[in-house]
Amino acid sequence: MEKINFITENTEQEEDIHIACDRSKEEEQISANPFLTRGLSQKPLTEGDNQKLFSHRCCKLSCFNWLETVETEKRSPFAIVEVQFKNSHKEFFNLPAGEYDFNMGDIVVVESLTGHDIGIITLTGEAVKLQMKNKKTTADKVTKKIYRRARASDIEKWIRVVDLEKDTMMNSRYAAWDLNLNMKVNDVEYQGDGSKAIFYYSADERVDFRELIKILADKFKIRIEMRQIGVRQESARLGGLGTCGRELCCASWLNNFQTVSTGAARTQQLPLNPQKLAGQCGKLKCCLNYENETYLRELAEFPDRNTAIYTEKGIALCQKVDIFKKLMWYSYKDDASHMLYAIPLAKMTEIMSINAKKKRIAQLEDYAEINQGKTEDTNFDLDDLKKIND
Repeated sequence: MEKINFITENTEQEEDIHIACDRSKEEEQISANPFLTRGLSQKPLTEGDNQKLFSHRCCKLSCFNWLETVETEKRSPFAIVEVQFKNSHKEFFNLPAGEYDFNMGDIVVVESLTGHDIGIITLTGEAVKLQMKNKKTTADKVTKKIYRRARASDIEKWIRVVDLEKDTMMNSRYAAWDLNLNMKVNDVEYQGDGSKAIFYYSADERVDFRELIKILADKFKIRIEMRQIGVRQESARLGGLGTCGRELCCASWLNNFQTVSTGAARTQQLPLNPQKLAGQCGKLKCCLNYENETYLRELAEFPDRNTAIYTEKGIALCQKVDIFKKLMWYSYKDDASHMLYAIPLAKMTEIMSINAKKKRIAQLEDYAEINQGKTEDTNFDLDDLKKIND
């Protein structure tokens, strides 16, 4: 795509700016279907059944209705469903009065603040109650409603506006660059009727984008909504694979981002290497918090890591703790060989009681289960650690 200068309206091709990497064949196939982010394995059909195109593997934060095949006592139908839009954008809607024949995968026209939107039903029945409880909302807070199933004309217009999203995003980036705005437009989501678009952007500081809105509204003839997201939300919208080989947690199921600090890495005795601790978003990995409470609970059973052992061969200092094998690794302070000695937790109590009587033990070797050489830790710049810290 050639860069367009929105300020001077100069349509001549300017300096070529490469903002994308080479893509594989699989990535080309994925990008060929913009409806993957909405939960469809291919573009919807204007005529025919689109339920078969609905797939839980296509969109972020997807939910599987495990209660669908479970036989339960007959209850009155639940008049609220969950509707999926683009990526993690989901909302609850009331069904039309007396109409309960809506199913998962149905493409529906729903109420919006201005005009109407088009989405896909992802949950129905009792599963919606559990989802509402999980998101801490109640039925009286659901005010929007579903108008009807999407007609052929609705789907045709929906396809047209969704196909515009990529070009709109790229052109909005160029417009922001022309205005020298320190921001990045990450994603664009068109409303189903084509009257409005949400521009998701990230920025390190406050941005005055009033002039940008005027330019975009004049260019695309739509209502513009700018919605700022953080770097973690940006990574969630883009998706990807983590170093563990699995899909990013923020892209698959995590929607409640909590503060992550380097203290969690220290508690779990991980090397303070920014390249390994940082996730795709450039911040500390959210998974550092998953096992942090377990480590804190287990470490409470161990003596303080600053506890020194006094021996006839000299003072020994703790180097690391193994909460799984209940071992504390010690080495002599003045030992040039840097040999490590693994002392069981039970024997540590015995050693501490001896030292408490102002007595020294003979040597660590008498209490150690395992001996091994010490590996040198690489020193990392503290400024790099501060950059990835929340």
